[in-house]
Amino acid sequence: MDESSGDRARGDGVGWVPYVAHDPGVAPVEAAKGFYEVIRTRRTVRSFSDRPVDRGVIEQIMLAGGTAPSGAHKQPWRFVAVSNPEIKHKIRVAVEEVEKEFYEEKASDRWLQDLQPFETNADKSYIDTVPWLIIVMALRQTDEGGQVYYLNESVGIATGLLLAAAHHAGLATLTHTPSPMGFLREVLGRPEHERPYLMIPVGYAAEGCTVPDLTRKGLDDIGVFIE
Repeated sequence: MDESSGDRARGDGVGWVPYVAHDPGVAPVEAAKGFYEVIRTRRTVRSFSDRPVDRGVIEQIMLAGGTAPSGAHKQPWRFVAVSNPEIKHKIRVAVEEVEKEFYEEKASDRWLQDLQPFETNADKSYIDTVPWLIIVMALRQTDEGGQVYYLNESVGIATGLLLAAAHHAGLATLTHTPSPMGFLREVLGRPEHERPYLMIPVGYAAEGCTVPDLTRKGLDDIGVFIE
């Protein structure tokens, strides 16, 4: 995926400016380690506080997500932030209906077995509690009706940056994918070309919140060096 679409010709109306590299002020390895030490504490939570989060924080998180590269620079994402209690409750009711069907009818025994250690279920009461829901929408075409490229890759990268930005701001998140998710577009009144991609509750973890005691794969398991 190349956000410049591989065309380096400069007669297409795209302006060019000098590249300005970020200077972390320390050696690259120190900067990389510093970021890792912050992001390694990111955890998914399912117990949120009702402590308010200023809209300005959410705006900055969205802007961070919007810096992601995308195929041909089409930026095929939209972040719909919901704080309205009535809309959040409508979403909760719809999500719980879908999740109830998932746990009781759709999920395989193996899937349910893999989920068991995390104690997940159809109860999504945290949707009423958390101050914000960010619904990530994938644009199947541009708002003007143009084609988009590498849609899932582009939106996935943008979502990752958004999650990192939320954690950097001291907030907790949950990545939630109720299936099917079409009801979200209807509840939110979004146009046909926006496809619900992911729902992310964003707020502060509840006091006394606990998370599973997990370990992540080490470098030997996730990295391969060919030198």
